[in-house]
Amino acid sequence: DCHQYTNRSCEECLKNVTCLWCASSKRCMEYPVRRILPPADLCELRSARWGVCWVNFEALIIAMSVVGGTLLIMLGVCCCCCCCKKKSKRQVLGGPDKDDERAAREREKRRVRQEERRAEMKSRHDEIRRKYGTV
Repeated sequence: DCHQYTNRSCEECLKNVTCLWCASSKRCMEYPVRRILPPADLCELRSARWGVCWVNFEALIIAMSVVGGTLLIMLGVCCCCCCCKKKSKRQVLGGPDKDDERAAREREKRRVRQEERRAEMKSRHDEIRRKYGTV
């Protein structure tokens, strides 16, 4: 029973992993397993200790948030770097980009249309020359 360690030391209380130490009231109590964090009426977060005496819940939450946020940011940066690296590697290796392929197709279509127009103009000019006998 955790209550027998009340008014003793934090270390004695936390030898049992089911116990929670409240530093402000020097009480040892059962950890409220139905809730993730101990309610404020039981013990304030800055006074609550669980597992080790030198870390309170407030500092633990802040530290875990900072570490989790840092990991998420690092994961995002790594994903962006990998995507950029793959794209630049494709360009260096000569692999065409989708935009490059589209532009090449458009250029080819324009070239073919221009050739057709030139051929039409040449045939019309030839007809005019024949008509007036300048060939």
